[in-house]
Amino acid sequence: MLWTLIGILVLFWVLGLVFEIGGGIIHILLVIALIVFIWNMVTGRKK
Repeated sequence: MLWTLIGILVLFWVLGLVFEIGGGIIHILLVIALIVFIWNMVTGRKK
């Protein structure tokens, strides 16, 4: 689930950069997804 969310956000981020849409919202969402991913790696939760 987490990998799917990260993949979708990265895709939207790339599309936003290419087509200059979405503004800063997608960047904020991408940073939040990165923080959640790092938190899960640090805490060592299993699937």
